[in-house]
Amino acid sequence: MKASLAIVLCVLAGLAAAAPDQYTNKFDNVDVDEVLTNNRVLNNYLKCLMEKGPCTPDGRELKRLLPDALQSDCSKCTAAQRRNSEKVINFLRVNKPGEWKLLLDKYDSKGIYRSKYEAAAKKHH
Repeated sequence: MKASLAIVLCVLAGLAAAAPDQYTNKFDNVDVDEVLTNNRVLNNYLKCLMEKGPCTPDGRELKRLLPDALQSDCSKCTAAQRRNSEKVINFLRVNKPGEWKLLLDKYDSKGIYRSKYEAAAKKHH
């Protein structure tokens, strides 16, 4: 859950508009812990990403940017987005593994991100 993972929580933290070379920092100060501990809010984001529920404007932006963030290894993410995405990914892997797998299946169907993440995770253990 390293670099590319920032995507997922660039996501959950909410992105508003993408600049050409970096995603907006508008939501860098979002309290990610508050989102992760609020099941209703978290589940609404997950439903949005999986196209099983309505999306807020932030959720729509996240859904739009997530494929690019995964493909580019989150190269347009800010440092805060990278930290927050790590936190979100770790949380989802531990606390919502079923939803995490569904997200990976949908947004990383070829397993490219998954292999990068697993290799990075092995280095840090």
